[in-house]
Amino acid sequence: MFSFATTWPDGVQASVLVPESIREWLRCHLLRPLLRVLRGGITPRRLAWSLALGMVVGINPSIGLATLFVVLLAWMFGLSRLASLIGVHVVTPLHLLLFLPFIELGVYLFHSRKLPMDRQQLAHLSKHPWRMLHDIWLWEWHALIVWFMVAAVVTPYLAMYLRRALIVFLRKHRTLMKSKPVDQSVPFN
Repeated sequence: MFSFATTWPDGVQASVLVPESIREWLRCHLLRPLLRVLRGGITPRRLAWSLALGMVVGINPSIGLATLFVVLLAWMFGLSRLASLIGVHVVTPLHLLLFLPFIELGVYLFHSRKLPMDRQQLAHLSKHPWRMLHDIWLWEWHALIVWFMVAAVVTPYLAMYLRRALIVFLRKHRTLMKSKPVDQSVPFN
C-alpha cells in the first residue's frame, strides 16, 4: 500500500491509502492517454466536453452499444474520440448500478408493466416469447427516454466541472505539458 497526504481546500489534511497496482493502472489507462490528447493540441474545453459526452453515454441503459454510440457522437461533434472512450469506460461501474433504476423510472413515468422479479413471473414470461420481447423493448425504450432527459441536464454541468478540473490539473502539472508531444501515428500500448 502506498499512502499519500492530500490537503483539502479548507485546510484539512487527510491521508489516503491507495494500492500501488491501482495507482499504476490509473496512470497507464487514464492519465497518460489524457495527456496524449492534451499534448495533441485539444483545448481543455473540448476535452471536457469529450469526457462528459463519454461519461453520460457510458451510463445509458442499453447493453453493448455505448462504445459505438460515443464514437459516432464524438465524430459528429468534432470531439476527441479517445477521451470519449475513456469517459465511457471510466463510468462502467456506474452504468451497472444505474441500469435497473433507469428501467424502474421508465416503468413509473410511463405506467408500463412492472419488471418481473420473482421466479414464477419469470417462468410465465418465458413461456410467451413475443410478449417477453415486447416487454423488454418497452422497458428499454422507456429507460432510454429517462436517460436522455437526465443526460440533457447533466452533460453541460459535467463538462463545466471537468473543464475546471482540467485547468487546475494543467496548472499543477505544467512540466508534463511542456514535454514533446507523442507521435499520433504510433498505436497505444
